[in-house]
Amino acid sequence: MRYFQFFGLMIGMITYSCNPQGKEKTESGSVDTAATATATDNESVTPVLTGTGSESDFRYFTEQFADIKILRYRISGWEQLPLNQKLLLYYLYEAGMCGRDIIWDQNYRHNLYIRRTLEAIVNTYQGDRNTAEWNKFMEYAKRVWFSNGIHHHYSTKKILPEFSREYFAHLVRNSDEKTFPLQDAQTITALIIKLSGILFDPETDTKRVNTDAGVDIIYQSANNYYERIKQLEMEEYYREKVDKTDPRPVSYGLNSKLIKDRRRLKERTWKVGGLYSAAIEKICYWLYKAKDAADNEQQKKVISLLIEYYETGDLQKFDEHSIEWVKDTASPVDFINGFIEVYGDAAGYRGAFESVVFFKDPEASKRIDAIAKYAQWFEDNSPLMDEHKKKNVVGISAKVINVVGESGDASPSTPIGINLPNANWIREQYGSKSVNLGNIVDAYDEVGRQSGVLQEFALSEEEIERAKKWGALAGKLTTDMHEVIGHASGQINPGVGSQKETLKNYASALEEGRADLVALYYVLDPKLIEIGVMPSLEVGKAEFDNYIRSGMMVQLTRIKPGENIEEAHMRNRAMVARWVYEKGAGEKVIEKITRDGKTYFRINDYEKLRRHFGDLLREVQRIKSEGDLEAGKNLIENYGVKVDTELHSEVLERYRKLNLAPYAGFINPVLVPVKEGDKITDIKVEYPDDFTKQMLFYAKNYSFLPTYNY
Repeated sequence: MRYFQFFGLMIGMITYSCNPQGKEKTESGSVDTAATATATDNESVTPVLTGTGSESDFRYFTEQFADIKILRYRISGWEQLPLNQKLLLYYLYEAGMCGRDIIWDQNYRHNLYIRRTLEAIVNTYQGDRNTAEWNKFMEYAKRVWFSNGIHHHYSTKKILPEFSREYFAHLVRNSDEKTFPLQDAQTITALIIKLSGILFDPETDTKRVNTDAGVDIIYQSANNYYERIKQLEMEEYYREKVDKTDPRPVSYGLNSKLIKDRRRLKERTWKVGGLYSAAIEKICYWLYKAKDAADNEQQKKVISLLIEYYETGDLQKFDEHSIEWVKDTASPVDFINGFIEVYGDAAGYRGAFESVVFFKDPEASKRIDAIAKYAQWFEDNSPLMDEHKKKNVVGISAKVINVVGESGDASPSTPIGINLPNANWIREQYGSKSVNLGNIVDAYDEVGRQSGVLQEFALSEEEIERAKKWGALAGKLTTDMHEVIGHASGQINPGVGSQKETLKNYASALEEGRADLVALYYVLDPKLIEIGVMPSLEVGKAEFDNYIRSGMMVQLTRIKPGENIEEAHMRNRAMVARWVYEKGAGEKVIEKITRDGKTYFRINDYEKLRRHFGDLLREVQRIKSEGDLEAGKNLIENYGVKVDTELHSEVLERYRKLNLAPYAGFINPVLVPVKEGDKITDIKVEYPDDFTKQMLFYAKNYSFLPTYNY
């Protein structure tokens, strides 16, 4: 489960043995030329460019295109780490990067074909690179790289090129034919015809994730998690497979693609010897090295179980790995690697590949540790119905981290907070781990200071000054509580299935809203002052101001005119903000004000607003605990989907004048081993500053999958 930053304002694995030699294989025979990595030495991948990493002159912002800003982040404290920890981080970093192709194929069946075609053009086009059309092509290529495919990373709508089909054909015909991912004696002309239909037809595969009411959310989603499957078929398949009386159910479907073969449904597991084998073998190669470099026996056990999971595809092994990962609270170095979050599947079954590698920031973790320490107090004093409260909150650990590298679904667009594992029974019996991605948040803060969004959408100088003084802390506290006590709170009634079974395509938005509401309810609680994490209730007020301002107006900058809200986190914010606005309308708890032709929302009574947050939290938890699909659907559809077109138009115009991009993502640092002979004596960090060059570097060094994976 994740928490995301809104730029400028905080809203903010496989059946024979894993191959330790790292030899390349695929599940379907030979690897096509365009898919083969050019780096043959697994021990040494040399970066193609570097940038300064010194603190005094570090440049966080690199470029802006379309609706995206490209940033960089620093790895604070790297030089102080001992060599053994640097080695461990390096091996885990490489393991994560080796899975990059997987997310591309998961997102859409043609993505690797498209990406390799775009990269062939970028690398070898012989024509004029100084024209307006070339610039539009490069913007499109960057948008596709950023989204890990041709569907927008957040809205999941198809990104349409702003250059012509004729220019695309020109680009292909004036590039090196040998570099294109031609399939089965395919000609360049056939490639052009095929891709012209895929890329330029607005009616072809329009949404990667379609959660609209009344549609077949499986058949009408363009992701590559299902093949020729209808929603009712999928639901019947898992209805027969899932035992609702099982107190320790595996996460069915998490690591597989569901296909129809001769009218029967079956799963193709992502594992060594199965689907995505070539990339997963590479992941395992580096995990074996990481296991040997582990800090302690517990961490070695965690990595060993992950390797076994990747080797076998056994979901019980993933549960065992997750349990041991939760138990490992002592290791300073930690990581996430696997098929984790299910936002990319409208039905909420299949996990997207992701990797986040990090180490703990002890000083910054004091705040989040304090919140975790009082998790039972927060549960006992929440506005939930007594029968929905956990009587014994167990195993919650939390820390602020320094990210070293991210891959898959976590990059280039990254969360700022993560709480795992997602399996409810593991959370209830063993607990969970929460991390606040400290150096990512710091980078956002550095770039967002002068954005002008606050001054444009805040009503008063008092609100602006409160945000300047307390906004950064308010955002960090909200992220901490969202992850630590938000997702960890409450319980499902006995006999009620998991959220993906009961709440279906509304589960993600409702869960994120529930976690937001826990954080909002407590950010104005004097308890935070008592435990020493907040100096004043003004911090809570700053977060209330920000949340309402963002949920009612600012997040609308991410939506095109005439469109509805699609993404789960955006739906939850809109649902929460609009519900409390309506609830308090009679007493003007939140007041809509027009001044000089501009709309603002002013909070008149913070305590009453907090009570409304509590009321909504109680209802959303009831919906989850009881599996009340109809009530959950009504909340999201009535408050979280539709857009006020007049207000939307105004917000877009006001935001346009600021010349900002509403989304941001990151260029990763590169870890480079320093050697004396065959011995690694140090790991150096280099900071690339060119997004295009990093994408081409990744394509050259981490492309292990065939263009099509069957």
